[in-house]
Amino acid sequence: MTKQLDRQALADFTGRWFALWTEPDPQARSRQVADLWAPAGAQVLVDPPQEMRAAATALAFPVPRLEVRGHDEIYRRVTRAYAMFVEPGVHTFQAAAGDAVLLAPGLVGLGWEMVAVADGTVAGSGYDVIVLDDDGRILLDHQHIALT
Repeated sequence: MTKQLDRQALADFTGRWFALWTEPDPQARSRQVADLWAPAGAQVLVDPPQEMRAAATALAFPVPRLEVRGHDEIYRRVTRAYAMFVEPGVHTFQAAAGDAVLLAPGLVGLGWEMVAVADGTVAGSGYDVIVLDDDGRILLDHQHIALT
């Protein structure tokens, strides 16, 4: 039976999610991945960037499925996003509309924004639909990204 999440648990989950994506210390980030994700957990980028879709289509390939699975791959994914967007001091990530919401037992929705540190201007946003295991760790995350 999937662990039932109450309002406080959803707030905690939200805080841990954003702490992971903005964590500067690689060792702490690695521990956070292990705490937040199931060992075989996966993240799927639902809508790959237009350039990637166009390149695949031009080669007569279907739109590629972009997926990372397991702690090591998820760590590399989070670390790359940190290096690209947060580490330069230009952007950070924040919740778009408050804490995560329970969509169904074991299914969480989380809206987010990538904002400019200087003035809070939204540079991108997205919505993650997250499946949790019985211990409340992420089994599957379908990430939808919208760039502005």
